[in-house]
Amino acid sequence: MAKVVIFGVLDTAELAHFYLTHDSEHEVVAFTVNQEYLKEVEFKGLPVVPFETVETIYPPQEFKFFAPMTGRKMNKNREKVYLDAKAKGYEFISYVSSKATLFNNPIGENCFILEDNTIQPFTTIGNNVVLWSGNHIGHHGQIKDHVFFTSHIVLSGHCVVDSYCFFGVNSTIRDYLHIAEGTLVGMAAAVVKSTEPWGVYMGNPAEKKPVPSHKVY
Repeated sequence: MAKVVIFGVLDTAELAHFYLTHDSEHEVVAFTVNQEYLKEVEFKGLPVVPFETVETIYPPQEFKFFAPMTGRKMNKNREKVYLDAKAKGYEFISYVSSKATLFNNPIGENCFILEDNTIQPFTTIGNNVVLWSGNHIGHHGQIKDHVFFTSHIVLSGHCVVDSYCFFGVNSTIRDYLHIAEGTLVGMAAAVVKSTEPWGVYMGNPAEKKPVPSHKVY
């Protein structure tokens, strides 16, 4: 059991608090946000403290950290908080739902794996990965760091998913594919061939779409 500080006070942080409280041995003791977003000093009956000085109030020698953030800016926002908290000396927990199906899969730190995920044997999960509810993660695969799966995604066997990828709801990935760094797979897309870095793939079969130069995703 660890005493845990959660980053954020929006929906994902509230969900993390719920899951950790009702489905883990950890104890949530506080929340933290960047000073500019600190509007209230209490959330869910617990203190909210500035991230800039969190280590002076909840020292990393005594407390652990959890940053269960969304996939905005292709997971770069979550990566920054993850790296900043590591620089402060924090170790991270991961949350894996008791209602997920696993087979002793290696799972990194700061992962948020919700209910009804099936992770088949011989697949590994890196650091700072989010698997929302109801995904099928096939056997003999590898998911690297800073990846976000929404819900009801099928990742078939022997796939390698590089960092910073994002998968939309109901997307499907054929077996033996390499999903390159920064790939965005659209909702209900069916990916049947390996992708190129920082591409947006939509449709069935999925095709790479042009991204306007001003678009930040």
